[in-house]
Amino acid sequence: MYGVVKLFEKVSKMPKPTGPTNPVLRKLVRQLRAKAKEQKVSLWRDLAERLTQPRRARAEVNLSHLSRYSGAGSTVIVPGKVLGAGKLGHPISIAAFKFSGTARRKIIGAGGKVLTFQQLLEQNPSGKSVILME
Repeated sequence: MYGVVKLFEKVSKMPKPTGPTNPVLRKLVRQLRAKAKEQKVSLWRDLAERLTQPRRARAEVNLSHLSRYSGAGSTVIVPGKVLGAGKLGHPISIAAFKFSGTARRKIIGAGGKVLTFQQLLEQNPSGKSVILME
């Protein structure tokens, strides 16, 4: 029989939560949380939490979905990426973390606006009449 002597026993540690490693995304999440506290708007806090999810769990929304569930002139937030599948029949303002090239062209072609989250925070800090889509 062989005896095993352990000189150094490995101590298991809890894995450290990393969150997003993208510095732009980290800054955006801090801004959203600060604005949520300042304005007392839960929309910005909810958006910040959705953006801290892993990339594979973030929303990917097609233009057909946005067109179907929004009206003309409405403002929509997508906590992820907007994809160009489908047609956009009316002008809407869309704020998202990323846009595909096709989606950007189709939105502008329909008379809509492509916004960043920072632009939306400046234009509408209270978050009134904003639709969150996933």
